[in-house]
Amino acid sequence: MSRAAFARRFTSLVGEAPHAYVTRWRMNLAARLLRTTSSSAEQIAAQVGYESPTAFSVVFRRHLAVSPGKYRRLPLAFANHERDENVSKRGR
Repeated sequence: MSRAAFARRFTSLVGEAPHAYVTRWRMNLAARLLRTTSSSAEQIAAQVGYESPTAFSVVFRRHLAVSPGKYRRLPLAFANHERDENVSKRGR
């Protein structure tokens, strides 16, 4: 199966492109690690597959509307609400 055929099939079954799905999954994992560990943002960036902490921070902010450091400091209920709002804005 070609990459294009895979992407079309994946998108039709999952409702989003493979790259978008993987990025969303990685950001949700990063958000959970920020809440449940004392690992630095740089360590978490590496754990979720980013070589550049800056690139990780840019993508995290785009998906959750707040920097990783600020997300860690937000009250839990507010952080969950923000994540849910951003997901619903993307139609997922």
